[in-house]
Amino acid sequence: MHRRTFIGTLTGGLLAAPLALSAQQTRRYQIGVVLLGGEYSATVDGLRNGLKELGLVDGKDVVFHIRDLHGDRTLVDSAARGLEAGTVDLIYSVTTSVTIAVKRATSKVAVVFYAGEDPVTAGLVQSFSKPGGRLTGIYSRVTTLMAKRLQLLKEMIPTLRRVAIFWDTKNPLAQEVVLAQREAARQLNLQLVERPVSSVAELRAGLEVLRPAEADALAYVDSMVVSQTPMIINISMAKRLPVMAPDAMSVVKGALASYGVSYTTVGRLAAKQVHRILQGANPADVPVEGIDQLHFAINLKTAKALGLTIPPSLLQRADQVIE
Repeated sequence: MHRRTFIGTLTGGLLAAPLALSAQQTRRYQIGVVLLGGEYSATVDGLRNGLKELGLVDGKDVVFHIRDLHGDRTLVDSAARGLEAGTVDLIYSVTTSVTIAVKRATSKVAVVFYAGEDPVTAGLVQSFSKPGGRLTGIYSRVTTLMAKRLQLLKEMIPTLRRVAIFWDTKNPLAQEVVLAQREAARQLNLQLVERPVSSVAELRAGLEVLRPAEADALAYVDSMVVSQTPMIINISMAKRLPVMAPDAMSVVKGALASYGVSYTTVGRLAAKQVHRILQGANPADVPVEGIDQLHFAINLKTAKALGLTIPPSLLQRADQVIE
């Protein structure tokens, strides 16, 4: 090789290396998010924080394309298809029913989920240790927590007899959830006042016509209903109806109490799986992780407004007391 040619080749290589490194450094991963909104937005905050701890900063290293469906489950399919067509690197889906629809609507993109039900039974993965497909994620057993929620509610309100529950008839898991709630109520000698709805509008209408004499409290777990927590709290408080919610942020906003997982923690845990997949790991080999850290919160301001006196023994067991 002629000396001039060699120098030119070497110089070109040296120039190309920084350019290639620069391109690699400016690579921004595209993350799609599909969720029903409301309290579930905390999972995205947790995901952002978790990724930042792992070196991926929002706006610099990653870009989020969030599809907040505001409680409308019928929009999940189109949202997921649109994200996949937009060539996102990964979709983060929140709740079991949303993930079922995301899986059905897509064919190629990796999916990291939060599921409140057993993801194997729900058909999302083949097993916890070896998911075996495009999906992996975090799960908790939301349905099995209803018995504990009702028990705590009865301890706070000894005169409790009837508990109103609302659920979305379009939720493919609704029947399983309702059966679990019925069994939990039966064991505690409580009557469920069941109110099936099919939209946010029907939920609002059902809450507005619910008479205080019909129920002593309200408890819920359906994801569409959870996404409308602020509305539920506002209407329930006007009716002086205590609310037992699934998450602590709802208690901060005025629910009487909550028992369940932290959605922020859920998102933070998912960040590890998202990071691994973005770095090249196959979702089929990334184990599904369970979250067993549960949080019990009580709002004493709400209790006082409702004329309730919370037993000191119960306050001592709470992880968080808002005064």
